[in-house]
Amino acid sequence: MTFSRLLNYKYSDTLKKMDPDHLVALVTEVIPKYSCLVFCPTKKNCENVAEMICKFLSKEYLKHREKEKHEVLKDLRTMSSGNLCPVLRHTIPFGVAYHHSGLTSDERKLLEEAYSAGVLCLFTCTSTLAAGVNLPARRVILRAPYVAKEFLKRNRYKQMIGRAGRAGIDTVGESILILQEKDKQQALALITGPLENCYSHLVQEFTKGIHTLFLSLIGLKIATSLGDIYQFMHGTLFGVQQKILLKEKSLWEITVESLSYLTDKGLLQKDTVSKSEEEVQCNFHITKLGRASFKGTIDLAYCNILYRDLKKGLEGLVLESLFHLIYLTTPYDLVSQCEPNWMIYFWQFSQLSPAEQNVAGLLGVSESFIGKKASGQAIKKKVDKDVVNRLYLSFVLYTLLKETNIWSVSEKFNLPRGYVQNLLTGAASFSSCVLHFCEELEEFWVYRALLVELTKKLTYCVKAELISLMEVTGVLEGRARQLYNAGYRSLTHLANADPEVLIGTIDHLSRRQAKQIVSSAKMLLQEKAEALQEEMEDLLRVPSDFPGAVAPSTEKA
Repeated sequence: MTFSRLLNYKYSDTLKKMDPDHLVALVTEVIPKYSCLVFCPTKKNCENVAEMICKFLSKEYLKHREKEKHEVLKDLRTMSSGNLCPVLRHTIPFGVAYHHSGLTSDERKLLEEAYSAGVLCLFTCTSTLAAGVNLPARRVILRAPYVAKEFLKRNRYKQMIGRAGRAGIDTVGESILILQEKDKQQALALITGPLENCYSHLVQEFTKGIHTLFLSLIGLKIATSLGDIYQFMHGTLFGVQQKILLKEKSLWEITVESLSYLTDKGLLQKDTVSKSEEEVQCNFHITKLGRASFKGTIDLAYCNILYRDLKKGLEGLVLESLFHLIYLTTPYDLVSQCEPNWMIYFWQFSQLSPAEQNVAGLLGVSESFIGKKASGQAIKKKVDKDVVNRLYLSFVLYTLLKETNIWSVSEKFNLPRGYVQNLLTGAASFSSCVLHFCEELEEFWVYRALLVELTKKLTYCVKAELISLMEVTGVLEGRARQLYNAGYRSLTHLANADPEVLIGTIDHLSRRQAKQIVSSAKMLLQEKAEALQEEMEDLLRVPSDFPGAVAPSTEKA
């Protein structure tokens, strides 16, 4: 490391205290003419840094593309039903915004478009922006060589600094890493060391890796015999790296053990095809439970738990409201990340009807248990933590379906709005998976019709009257509400609408959007009509082997 230059920026005593890393000096060398990214270790840090930088930017920054920044704020308010994050309200006029998973997907998309267009010139962001989002910059600043408390890996570091000076977009790019003395040696290794090796994770997470792979191979009939499956494994990255990765067991032993595990779990069944002194040839076929897991793309770590929960649910399914069904479709993989706020938990529990409280009782979570947790009392009786956490997430989803407002639910449960939206998206996806799971198992016939409607509600998360409008391409919640209030209350109304009349009736609707909405509504209506026509023809079709049967003409029907 050698000396480069001194920063040409006068620092007051106040600024030195507020900005010991000299971020203000570093970003003002670049913005607003060019773009800049500041990577921060945590989400809260992103917001704090964005606000701190704006405090010390001159008023001149407010004039840069002022009208367009005003439009960005207006669009943010519109998409969030009048809500606007106070941090963004303060920073966007300066051309600055934060970017992390706490934002909703619509907010992220809008801010990314504004950044790409040059309306916003500075993002304070977490490392998640480094992968998958194409947002290049003239200068990239890493505020610390950490992601949360973990020191940066070289591959992630390269991803982050790779945003600077993207070929074909910019001619120059530079990255700046801010260090403390204690991190100097590690940082030197980070900058000069080789990239980490890439290894197969197929066996590290058996249920998501090798077990799911084997179930898919047999379910799709790509490979059904032990020999064919073993041969397939040789062609995977894991098969190529087996000498490096396998210390105690051979690839053959892992293949045999994995198939035995799936057989023991009741997901596969083994058939002995031929038996000789030298060799036993085994074929495998998928069981009903295996096919349900495969068709529903259920994580194999949870398929037995899901089966047990659905079975238990049949014993006392509460249909007074959606609460019981919502619990059954709350994703298992989000449960471990959940940390309930016990005061909120107790308050939400007390808002349930007696029938809904019975659902919690069936799950083994009593009001007294939640009350004791809220008051900090010791609890002797053991309660399944995963069930308790899953029920808490169910409260969030249940409240969200009733209020259909991510902002109010986020505030009510003190959770980031991005987290609430991710939970909703995960629940909609998992509900669809559970539906496909139930379609393969006759005993769960009762769930099929119920889950079709719930999946729709979770997917669109709007008032019931807006769901049909939300099916139209290009119509989100705000637009659906505008259309509904203007008298377009069904697909038929929209399909028969005149695009020119729509433009005059609906605010901020372009001619292209109006034509797309009408065209999409017509297509949807036609698809539904064709589906009903096919259903009618199936009902009227008389089996040819029925004695003396004469099929009535469709025209007459």
